[in-house]
Amino acid sequence: MVEVDFPTTKGDKLRTPVLAAGGIVLRRGKDPLFAVVRMRKRNDWVLPKGKLDHGETPRQAAEREVLEETGHVVAVHEFIGTLAYDSGGRSKVVHFWRMEAEARQTLPLMKDIRAVDWLPLDEALQRLSRSYEQAFLTEVGPLVLESAGHLLSAAPTAPPPPRCPTSPLPTGDEIVTDLAEAPSLALEQPSEALEPQPPLSMLQRLRRWLRGQSRS
Repeated sequence: MVEVDFPTTKGDKLRTPVLAAGGIVLRRGKDPLFAVVRMRKRNDWVLPKGKLDHGETPRQAAEREVLEETGHVVAVHEFIGTLAYDSGGRSKVVHFWRMEAEARQTLPLMKDIRAVDWLPLDEALQRLSRSYEQAFLTEVGPLVLESAGHLLSAAPTAPPPPRCPTSPLPTGDEIVTDLAEAPSLALEQPSEALEPQPPLSMLQRLRRWLRGQSRS
């Protein structure tokens, strides 16, 4: 919520402030546009708003005033802020809601309004005649755009999670199991056992040595 206060005259402190309500009205499209209305009496360009009727809540008054001054049916969203300023020697307190207007105008403008225009935020700020409304819209305009989804930057795409191998490596337990289940390798045994040979005599050993067949 945004609150903007502007200095009032000393005598205003002793008088009941004037209560009013209005809308920061956005019309969706390729480029979002804000509503500003031109008053017939002073030719000022202002935000759509007006005084509360007897028995009205500020929200009800805001919706009614916007319909009368813009001719557009609106959807009323969240409360956006309060603007207080001096008007004709009295303090005026205006509560604003974020609103979205239907594309087509359905009602004629009330007699106090000469025209309504739909402008991008920067052009709407330049068009407004009153500095305190310019300051207020400077604060709340980006919030309204963001709430309507127009200023949200695209979130960076997260990298995909790493893919698991199609044939994961076996764990230690699995290795042990595989080894336990593997067929044991039997040592190849000789087909015939070696029979003990009698020791060679001295004469036999001498003969083998002479033939180059000595064992030693």
